[in-house]
Parts: sequence; structure tokens; C-alpha cells
Amino acid sequence: MRKQKRRFDDDDLDLTFEKSYSEEEEWDETSDKPETGDRWSTWDLSTPLERGPRPYPEWLVTELAAVDFEHGVLKTGKEADACLITRAVPGTDRSCMLVAKRYRSHDHRMFHRDSGYLEGRKDRASRVNRAMEKRTEFGKEAIAGRWAMAEFNSLILLWQTCQQLGIEPFVPYPVQILGTEVLMQYVGSPDGVAAERLATVRGDDADIADLWQQMLLALRVMSRAGYTHGDLSPYNILVHEGRLVVIDLPQIVDLVANPQGRRFLERDVHNVVTWFAARGVADLDEAALVGELLAEAGVR
Repeated sequence: MRKQKRRFDDDDLDLTFEKSYSEEEEWDETSDKPETGDRWSTWDLSTPLERGPRPYPEWLVTELAAVDFEHGVLKTGKEADACLITRAVPGTDRSCMLVAKRYRSHDHRMFHRDSGYLEGRKDRASRVNRAMEKRTEFGKEAIAGRWAMAEFNSLILLWQTCQQLGIEPFVPYPVQILGTEVLMQYVGSPDGVAAERLATVRGDDADIADLWQQMLLALRVMSRAGYTHGDLSPYNILVHEGRLVVIDLPQIVDLVANPQGRRFLERDVHNVVTWFAARGVADLDEAALVGELLAEAGVR
């Protein structure tokens, strides 16, 4: 019997990049459905460039005989839902749990917050740029098409940056993207209970000082890569078995190309410093940290 899953949170989800999709993908609407499961694995439907970094993790199921089992929504927002699935090879012990982040059709999307994030992300086609700036129907679709790819690209960027620096990645592994669905590593217990949000962590249940050091490292790595989260808060940071994991990255902000980059960085730093300071972490200087991170990004 499936257990009821705890949601991560119900905050807005902002999305992003490169392709446009006018409709959501429809899966398995033919007679070629698996005998068990809700759909065949979509692994072979993504191109090599639409899959996560190599080498693929050992836990990841890439067999073409695999099927996906749906377990319901972990997190919902105005623009996307994060659903829990199991990808497994029937008759074997090969299986893994994944999060499928599914962006809804453009008719349900909200675009009141995206202009600041999108500065510095210009499309090569001037017609597309004009449409996005004017928020025409075509422009909205173009913006919506960017969000899913931006989330996937952001996860790849930060995962690979961590690997190059020889540190444990602080983001979920990006498995694949197909249309407006981004599949990523599930963070939680094997029985399907999602990892706790930092916002709900109690000081007597976790090493707050260690979590701050992990948070500081994540901020430095993002800055070294030239970016800031753009919407960082204790509600999109997970804590699982003492490990801090940053999620919801489609609105990642380029600190160099975006003229509002410093403002987004200052807000990100303020949100996390405020939370940790309220829980006893001493001597936190927001201004000094912002200056350090800008220097890390090469911004004067």
C-alpha cells in the first residue's frame, strides 16, 4: 500500500530555457503500454545532450526495459508539480526513485516575476526577444519553454562544478529532460517520505553550525560558477541525513550578465543568514559575505 507523501512546500515554482513547448507531452497513449507500471521508461526518448552528466550514477536505472510507477505529487506550485516516481526493471532488483518536475501548459503559468531573472538571457532571434518583452502569447510560450531547460542546465552546471572542485554535489543529480518534464534525483527516505525543508529543521535535531558551513560552501560554489540562486530561502533547501541540498533552480541568475545580479545575491544571502543567525550561528556579516561572493564571481 502506498503511503501518503509529504509535500516539500507549496511555494511558487519559477521555471526556464532554450526550447519552447506549446503543449504538455502525452505519455503512452498507444496500445504499447507496459504490463506493469504507468509508462515505459522515457530514458531512450531523450537525446544524449538531454541526459545528465557522465558517468551516470550506479543507482540510476537506464535499461530500456524499465517502467515508471507514479506515486503522486511531492510538491505543487502555480507553474509546476514535482511528482515521485519509481523507475524499475520488472523481474529484477534494479530500481530507483526519481522526482519528475512537470511544468504545466502556458495557459496556467504566471509570468509576473520573470523579467528580472531573464535579464542577460537574450534569445538570438530578435523576434523572440520582442515577443517576450511585450508578453504576447507567443512570447509567454517562449518564456515558458525556457524554464524547464534552464532548471536542467542549472543542475548540470552546479553538479559538474562540484565534481571539478572535488566536493559532494549540493544539488540533486539531473537525470534527463523530455519536453517540459525534468527528471532528477529523489532526496528522501526509501519509503517515499521526502527530505525535510530547512525551514522546519529544529536546532536540537540537527547540527546547525555544520549546515551553515555546507550553506556557505554552496554559496561560494555558485558564485565561483558565476551565479546566484535567485530565490534562495529555507523553503527550497532540503536537509537529508545531515546533508544540505539546494533545489528549485530554474531562475538561477548570472552575476555578470544580469544587471540586477547583485540585488538577487544580496537577497539570497539575507534570507539564509537571517535563518541561521536566528538559530544561534554567530558573527554573520551579510555585507562582508556578499562582497566575498562577488569577488569569487569576478564581479567588482
